[in-house]
Amino acid sequence: MSKQRSSALGRAWSRWMSVPLWLQIFIGMVLGITVGVVLGEQAVYLKPIGTLFVNTIKMLIVPLVFCSLIVGVTSMEDTAKMGRIGFKSFAFYLCTTAIAISLGLAVGYIIQPGAGVPPLHHDIVHTVKEAPSVMQTLIDIVPTNPIAALASGQILQVIVFAVALGIALVLIGDHGKPAIKVFESLAEAMYKLTDMVMKLAPYGVFGLMAWVAGEYGVDMLWPLIKVIIAVYLGCIIHILGFYSIVLRVFAKLNPLHFFKGISNAMAVAFTTSSSAGTLPASMKCASEYLGVNKKISSFVLPLGTTINMDGTALYQGVTALFVAQAFGIDLTWVDYLTIILTATLASIGTAGVPGAGLVMLTLVLSTVGLPLEGVALIAGIDRILDMARTVVNVSGDLVATIVIAKSEDELDEDHYNADMAQSAVLAEQNAALENAAAKNANV
Repeated sequence: MSKQRSSALGRAWSRWMSVPLWLQIFIGMVLGITVGVVLGEQAVYLKPIGTLFVNTIKMLIVPLVFCSLIVGVTSMEDTAKMGRIGFKSFAFYLCTTAIAISLGLAVGYIIQPGAGVPPLHHDIVHTVKEAPSVMQTLIDIVPTNPIAALASGQILQVIVFAVALGIALVLIGDHGKPAIKVFESLAEAMYKLTDMVMKLAPYGVFGLMAWVAGEYGVDMLWPLIKVIIAVYLGCIIHILGFYSIVLRVFAKLNPLHFFKGISNAMAVAFTTSSSAGTLPASMKCASEYLGVNKKISSFVLPLGTTINMDGTALYQGVTALFVAQAFGIDLTWVDYLTIILTATLASIGTAGVPGAGLVMLTLVLSTVGLPLEGVALIAGIDRILDMARTVVNVSGDLVATIVIAKSEDELDEDHYNADMAQSAVLAEQNAALENAAAKNANV
């Protein structure tokens, strides 16, 4: 009997492992929500499962960003090309962020999410850290101690140091090749470790969603349902509408293939609420399902994780109007422009981790003279809003990667247009070709 049971469990496990990762994640999310609603506050005991998964992802972030950026920079021996790609990325991210917050303001103006919402808890305002000024953010991007920046996970500083080190390794020529080989090997190891960690995603997602459903429940969401609808509606319009137009106009590509290819990354982004935490999944999607050359994805995606905050900016637009409406304050067109400019610039230094948008909101509210007590109005549902805006952030990173790769002729369109199964085969073939080329170069 025990052998039969073991055999049945083995077959069930094999069938489960044959299910696509995105579907495994979705099943874990649905089961988590169901269990969380049933258990209520007791679901907090399942939170450690999700916390362990998030911790394993956080473990990858700094070494993955550091190594992949150096490999990305050194693989582009043409420094003019590297500068061109950097400029395109920066300009793309800032433009889309400004459009996102404008959309958020428009949705907030039409839906009026703050009308009739009573003030909630005020004590949380004192627990929110003060957001740094834009000037201080610009000053802080250069690390005084790169090792400390790596140890503390200051991603923007890590990016600056990695890019500078990569450029230096290229400029010293043959003397830099041994170090480049080391970083290439480390990057490959990080990619493999990422693949291993992502297999844990369904279980981590189950734990996280069970905790969220048990913590907030349905009753708490009802008083603020309009602001949740406004943010989610804005995010859907931005992803399916704006990004589809960008892909059609600037890359001449079918958006449906794009959304199929990034489904895994979107699922991880929604459940972890962390752009930085989703970076491993994003890089996997870009190379395996979208056909982007790693030279581009390893440079553009880590940069986007830090400076591209489309979803966070959209959230700022909706919530700023929500606070103004809740407190009965009328905003002028100058206030609207100030919100757009402030949120766009502040997004450069916003960390891609859960809850960072709440800190950024204090900066936006104080800039236009709105009461900081407004933070308390949405703090209770910030996690639910964080899920949606993180999906936009991650999707925007991948859209930028596709558009820039296409403009640099670094996109395999046959790979992009293939289905998921074909993409996996093509990814293996490309990896084999890259390994063969590397071996020939060493001979």
